[in-house]
Amino acid sequence: MEKGNQYKNFLEELLQITLDEGASDLHISVSRPPIIRINGKLVTLTKKAPITSHDAKEIVMEMMNSQQKEKFLKNYEIDFSYNYGGVARFRVNVYFQKGEVSCAMRLIPSVIPTLEELGMPTSLYELCEYAQGFVLVTGPTGHGKSTTVAALVNKINKENFKHIITIEDPIEYLFKEGCSLVDQREIHQDALSFPRALESVFRQDPDVIMVGEMRDPVTISTAITAAETGHLVFSTLHTNSASQTIHRIIDTLPFEQQGQIRSQLSSTFIGVISQRLIPGIKGGLVPACEIMTASPAISNLIRENKVHEIDLVIETSSEKGMISLNKSLFNLVKEKEITLKSALSYSRNPTELKRMVG
Repeated sequence: MEKGNQYKNFLEELLQITLDEGASDLHISVSRPPIIRINGKLVTLTKKAPITSHDAKEIVMEMMNSQQKEKFLKNYEIDFSYNYGGVARFRVNVYFQKGEVSCAMRLIPSVIPTLEELGMPTSLYELCEYAQGFVLVTGPTGHGKSTTVAALVNKINKENFKHIITIEDPIEYLFKEGCSLVDQREIHQDALSFPRALESVFRQDPDVIMVGEMRDPVTISTAITAAETGHLVFSTLHTNSASQTIHRIIDTLPFEQQGQIRSQLSSTFIGVISQRLIPGIKGGLVPACEIMTASPAISNLIRENKVHEIDLVIETSSEKGMISLNKSLFNLVKEKEITLKSALSYSRNPTELKRMVG
């Protein structure tokens, strides 16, 4: 058997195992057998031999084209998407550790799930009804941010005739033809960078813009300006709460720009969803989410730089569709979806959660 076929067959065998076992991730690391993640827990494929240095290099090179190989060897890491025979797609990160090649692959389902299928509040669909504004989905890595954003954008795609442009690195979910016109741009393939792609998007007549991740000050400020100038903008950010999200956005920018960005945020933001995926009692992962929606009180706190008071407003504004993370966790414990131990481990204020449970 030719070397290329040998490693391609081995890779596809591992990807098929990932699918068959219902895993979310596959890890390739030298001196360890392949490892998959099922319901948040790492599981070693003990029937497979440990990956050698040569194996790891050949497996990842099998997935990359010549341009990607060149970029990887130059930058020592690379992100891209990989199509497994039309069966599934994976988001891939290849990197070096201790001089050896390693790889992490995240499964991207071929069908974009709905909020109902994700177990997320369907009230979030109301965020799709705005003509303009800014929606952020936040949380730690691997807790479903991209999937929630895709579910929201796909709701628009299915039901409205809009021009949707996504800017991603790499493209994750593929939006199938609906009522909308959807253009998906991948950084390094269709655009040089997030800032360049966002700057040019204004000339592409979009109604809805989805930015895969807000990574730098220019991307953040341009995305907020897009929301301010008549576009509905969705994006993600690695933060742990709605109030921390506002802090992060403002603090990322130079001090002299912070007053302006507070003013823009206060008038453009529609909602912030901060979510976690928690092991369920019946198996699988259950979402818990803090929801902050636009209200005069929240807007005033952002404008007046009193972000530390936002948490209290969220706790006392359930009639406006807001919910704190602790309240979401409490409800899941009450409904016997997750254990109290799990809830406490994901809470930012476990003492308060214990008091709520009683």
